[in-house]
Amino acid sequence: MTPFRQIGHATFAVFRETGRFANFTARAAAACFAPPIYMSQIWRQCLQIGYFSLPVVGLTAVFIGAALALNIYVGGSRFNAESFVPNIVVLGITRELGPVLAGLMLAGRVSAGIAAEIGTMRVTEQIDAMTTLSTDPFRFLIAPRITAATLTLPLLVIVADIIGVMGGYLVATRSLDFNGATYLRNTVDFLEAADVNLGLIKAAVFGFIISVMGAFQGYHSRGGALGVGRATTNAVVGAAVLILAANYLITAVYVD
Repeated sequence: MTPFRQIGHATFAVFRETGRFANFTARAAAACFAPPIYMSQIWRQCLQIGYFSLPVVGLTAVFIGAALALNIYVGGSRFNAESFVPNIVVLGITRELGPVLAGLMLAGRVSAGIAAEIGTMRVTEQIDAMTTLSTDPFRFLIAPRITAATLTLPLLVIVADIIGVMGGYLVATRSLDFNGATYLRNTVDFLEAADVNLGLIKAAVFGFIISVMGAFQGYHSRGGALGVGRATTNAVVGAAVLILAANYLITAVYVD
């Protein structure tokens, strides 16, 4: 019966962790709207999460846009459809690659940072001291990070969309002999507001996921430095998996 017992323990552990994460998410979301709201902490986190992530997101977007244009051109040339390069590039970046890749990059940078910071405060008993002093750690530590990530990631995705499209434009005009004015006109004529809105909705959801996962793993970390390292790893992996799952669900709902 040992294999069945192990399967049962694993199953109950999954349900227990899922319930704990759902309870933490609900409490953290409620803390974002409950006074007091620490605007200075929100502004600080906006700078940390949004502004300092611009170089990473920008470099990722320009290379993805360039690579996407090259691959679409190669595939389209097999069917004499090279003229569709600008249309597919702008659609792929605004609807999928822009928000997903920005989310994954921030999962590695922001979610890990939140988990490490809050985890260190947990193992050094700073969170316990904060509770003793009648300061709610959810409102002071977690809510500002969730608010900042949810607000700033859509802005980062807008920047990523612009840079990614320009990366495809540079490759198309410099390497693939496209006319620059025609490329831009096809891009603008094909792009719809619904495509951009879908990407921004995804970005807001991804920002929420990234911050909640990092805060959850950090808040429940135990065991000193080893526990903080484990929480950081779990935060990155969990955020990446949830981002990909949420991306599919949002796309499926939006298309239907």
